[in-house]
Amino acid sequence: MNNVFEEQNIKKAVLKLGVPAMLGSLTTLIYNTADTWFVSMTKTPAMIAAVTLCTPVLLIIMSIACIFGMGGSSVIARWIGEGRKEDAAHCFNFCTYAMVAAALVVMVPGLLFTERIALIAGADAENLAYTCDYLRWIFLGTPFIMLANGFVHAFRSVGLIREATVGLALGNGINIVFDWVFIVLLKWGTMGAAAATSLGFLCATLYYLCCLIREERRKNPCIRLSPKHFSAKRDMVVNVVKIGIPGALITVLLSVSNIVLNNYIAIYGSDAVASYGIAYKIDMFPIMLSVGLSQGAAPLVGYCYGRRDAKRLESAMVVSVLYGMVLGAAFTAVLFFGSRVFAGVFLSEEALVAQTARFLRLLCFHAPLLGVINMVTAYFQALGKAAHSLCITLLRNVVLFIPGVVLLNRLFGLTGVLLTQLVVECVITLLCVVLYLTNRPKKIVG
Repeated sequence: MNNVFEEQNIKKAVLKLGVPAMLGSLTTLIYNTADTWFVSMTKTPAMIAAVTLCTPVLLIIMSIACIFGMGGSSVIARWIGEGRKEDAAHCFNFCTYAMVAAALVVMVPGLLFTERIALIAGADAENLAYTCDYLRWIFLGTPFIMLANGFVHAFRSVGLIREATVGLALGNGINIVFDWVFIVLLKWGTMGAAAATSLGFLCATLYYLCCLIREERRKNPCIRLSPKHFSAKRDMVVNVVKIGIPGALITVLLSVSNIVLNNYIAIYGSDAVASYGIAYKIDMFPIMLSVGLSQGAAPLVGYCYGRRDAKRLESAMVVSVLYGMVLGAAFTAVLFFGSRVFAGVFLSEEALVAQTARFLRLLCFHAPLLGVINMVTAYFQALGKAAHSLCITLLRNVVLFIPGVVLLNRLFGLTGVLLTQLVVECVITLLCVVLYLTNRPKKIVG
């Protein structure tokens, strides 16, 4: 398990951890894009708009799992670095059962208040029915959505990197197959897209549980599944939650900001929402690959911190940020010059293709900045410095973003709305550089 964390070549270590995490994110993106592509085959902009409006709700459900997945991952990696494997096993066990409980808390109200949630997400008379169809099946699959997303992070923290990636790929692959069956063959529309998503996460969850049973039988000291190993000691719960909540808020507040954005774009009509939805799905490739890289490298940062190895920790940060910036710059170039080609994959009507391509060109310029923002945020999470990561998240998605949307919409209309993210992330990048330089791990005392 520790071979990857102890790899002497830091570039190789980051790649060994980051690439599988990025591949996992890539498979998630492919299934998410497949949902939109299959729905776009219906030639119904209201359905495409419904999928766009439901995406933030799905991300919020995933983010709740991250309270225990990302929070637990940070604690587990640091404790393994400190040699506290028994404590790490209790933490893994606690996070598993906590995710199940949280899923039930979310699922029941979600099913009871589906229409109200759809309206809050920005649905209107034209797409409300499609939005509700999607949300009902997503809420039914909440337990599996949470467990699958939480296990991805927890698996990486105990060195089960290949298994984490395989589970994601398996679930997403099954999702795509069911997309074709439910949407193309059975004509279920948005309901079919959501049902396929929930079934994909169900299969991923079953795979992860099989892996955990196998690891426990192999006497992996960090894996304990039985309820008799459940522990909710105050210091462990506080450590998990204080890191997990800021980590989850990254996705929650991103979803909130997207809901605000969707509501402002909806002023310009369903076609604008549909165009933005497709442009955003394409722009999610550099976003999620950057997130995957930072999440993959985070356990290495936490492990180095637990081992009190400041030099190696800083090297991991520098390498990860550089990889992220280069990746982002490459995506900016590809998406900018290939915008019409990518838009044409989803749309055939010339006016919508042109509009979507323009939206994509406006969105893609922030990609290089993600290498800094996501890695610095992951750095503070890995070290247990929740206040710093929370500060970045709040500023990025609430304090600066929401007033920015309102102001730039008033000044520049729809173009201003679409440029808000770039303006905000330029400011946040500068803030991240300052925060990191003033909290550099020159010497770790412990």
